[in-house]
Amino acid sequence: EVQLQASGGGLVQGGGSLRLSCIVIGSTLDDYSIAWFRQAPGKEREGVSCINTDHQSTWYTDSVKGRFTISGDSARNTVYLQMNSLKPEDTAVYSCAASSRAGCSRSASRYGSWGQGTQVTVSS
Repeated sequence: EVQLQASGGGLVQGGGSLRLSCIVIGSTLDDYSIAWFRQAPGKEREGVSCINTDHQSTWYTDSVKGRFTISGDSARNTVYLQMNSLKPEDTAVYSCAASSRAGCSRSASRYGSWGQGTQVTVSS
């Protein structure tokens, strides 16, 4: 069974940047679509971004378009989420998830494997 390890969260001032990493363990990145979700206190979990098995097709929720970039590195079995121009409303626990089905989806039910969350806090 594939395992995911997320890291890279932290505390940053508004306008700053962070890069999250999601390492695929026990399998090959190329076999999975990988998505990032986030959940803020008192809010529902939200799909943020996804990269398809081809590492070319991507999806972003509207609120992060132009600020976040998702990418995959097959050699490192890792997916990155580069987050620039961070805003206080980006504060949440970010988790990565894997689906063996090709194609991206914002629905959490599509993804069968989940990594632990990493906290992102953006101060104003």
